[in-house]
Amino acid sequence: MKFKLVCVRLHHRAMSSLEERDVGVAAAPGSSSAGLGVGAVGAAVEAVAGVAAMQEDVGIRREGPEPDPDAPPKKRVKIQEGESGKLEERLYSVLCCTVCLDLPKASVYQCTNGHLMCAGCFIHLLADSRLKEEQATCPNCRCEISKNLCCRNLAVEKAVSELPTDCTFCLKQFPRSSLERHQKEECQDRVTQCKYKRIGCPWQGPFHELPAHESECSHPTKTGTELMGILGEMDQGHRRDTQLYNSIFGLLCYEKIGFTEVQFRPYRTDDFITRLYYETPRFTVLNQTWVLKARVNDSERNPNLSCKRTLSFQLILKSKVNSALECSFLLLKGPYDDVRIKPVIYHHSFSNDTNETDYVPLPISDSVECNKLLAAKNINLRLFIFQVQK
Repeated sequence: MKFKLVCVRLHHRAMSSLEERDVGVAAAPGSSSAGLGVGAVGAAVEAVAGVAAMQEDVGIRREGPEPDPDAPPKKRVKIQEGESGKLEERLYSVLCCTVCLDLPKASVYQCTNGHLMCAGCFIHLLADSRLKEEQATCPNCRCEISKNLCCRNLAVEKAVSELPTDCTFCLKQFPRSSLERHQKEECQDRVTQCKYKRIGCPWQGPFHELPAHESECSHPTKTGTELMGILGEMDQGHRRDTQLYNSIFGLLCYEKIGFTEVQFRPYRTDDFITRLYYETPRFTVLNQTWVLKARVNDSERNPNLSCKRTLSFQLILKSKVNSALECSFLLLKGPYDDVRIKPVIYHHSFSNDTNETDYVPLPISDSVECNKLLAAKNINLRLFIFQVQK
């Protein structure tokens, strides 16, 4: 509004000056029309200069950031063109996994043509190819991939580890190589638990609120009766673990104990729609001949379409026995595998009529561990059999 008033005043001033010049020209005899043009141009120039001066007085400025007066002109231009971290964005698109389109968090594998895959997607592709009885291929160039054909790209792993990423708690950016330490030890917003958790306090919250909570926590002031009830509930999980370990130690005291390395090999059924199953060669333990079989997702029709994958197995006695053979058995990971298996003890009484156990779940932690087993050429585990003495 103020600027409009200034413009109106300058317009009136310019018009009045033009009128004065016209009067002066008319009063002067012998003057030409060129003098009028020169006077009008001069008045217009004065008006424009006045507008510019008033703009500076009112405080009107051009849009855009104010440049640093101390920086040279060329440097100012480069700084404005390189804003918003575009280099990191370009590297993100170049180094991301070709399957999930995310930056790899651990190992990076590449096909023979150089296309990158994170470890999880690489294992998943190999597992899917095993379930579908197809050769695994690169999603980009369709060349064959396997653990023998593909190799890790250490340069990309190092480059990814130096790229910035957001902390999941405080949302600040840190290099990926130091993010884990920051989230576990340094971040003031990381989720932590009360030190009185051991006596039943369920509080969870950001680390910077922990001192205030612990100073007001009510669990240290609870009576002994209240604490005994809380501790009793917490001890149930410890009892189950203790019972499992005691059972294993008890089995190790048996007179007849046998163990062997078993290798599950993939096969296909003879059905119209073939299904994947695993079977071991015959092996001898406790002077008896045995076979192990395993199946995926309890032999469902299309396990490759399921995100959740499980393995179950059965133990089969191939020898003929004169009397019932009561045994306990469990499967553990092999000496050269990194799959996580929680030990579970199974029991069965073998005879000539009941020489097969039911299919029991292989106690792996999740579908990721199952994919690791399916992606391997063979599944190598260790079997323990304990003969119960009557």
